[in-house]
Amino acid sequence: MSKVIIFGILDTAELAHYYLTHDSEHEIVAFTVHGKYIKKETFKGLPVVAFEDIEYKYSPTEFSFFAPMTGKNMNRIRERIYRSAKEKGYPLISYISSKATVFPGAQIGENCFILEDNTIQPFTTIGDNVVLWSGNHLGHHGKIKDHVFFTSHVVLSGHCIVESYCFLGVNSTIRDYLTLAQGTFVAMGANVTKNTEKWGVYLGNPAQKKQEIKSFDIF
Repeated sequence: MSKVIIFGILDTAELAHYYLTHDSEHEIVAFTVHGKYIKKETFKGLPVVAFEDIEYKYSPTEFSFFAPMTGKNMNRIRERIYRSAKEKGYPLISYISSKATVFPGAQIGENCFILEDNTIQPFTTIGDNVVLWSGNHLGHHGKIKDHVFFTSHVVLSGHCIVESYCFLGVNSTIRDYLTLAQGTFVAMGANVTKNTEKWGVYLGNPAQKKQEIKSFDIF
């Protein structure tokens, strides 16, 4: 068990507070955001502290950190907070729902947020700062790299590689033995049957590359 600070004061932070409170041994002690976004001194009955000063009030030697943020800007914002917390010296926890199916030997990194009804098959590895919303299937021998976001009901078939900064929309399907290149955006309901190109947006069945991500303002 550790005492945890959660980054955020919106829906995802509220959900993280709920999951950690009801389905983990961790104790939530505070929330944090950048000072300019603080409108109230408390959230969920706990103090809200400016991120710029958090280490002076909650020492990294005594407290852990959790940044369960959305995939906005292709996971770059969550990555920035994740790296900033590490630079401040905080250990980062991961949350794995007790209602997820995770086979023995799975390798899961830090600052991951894995919700209920995910199936993570044997010999699958998951990197750091990955979000798996509810109800996904991650096939055997897969490799999910850092800063990735799965929404819900995504099917990732066996032996796939998902490179960093990918975003997979609801009900999308990835054929076995494929590689999603860095920064691939898979749209809702898309069926990917071929390897993708970096920073491409893929839609349809079979999925086709429709555009390149030239800025991170598409979210």
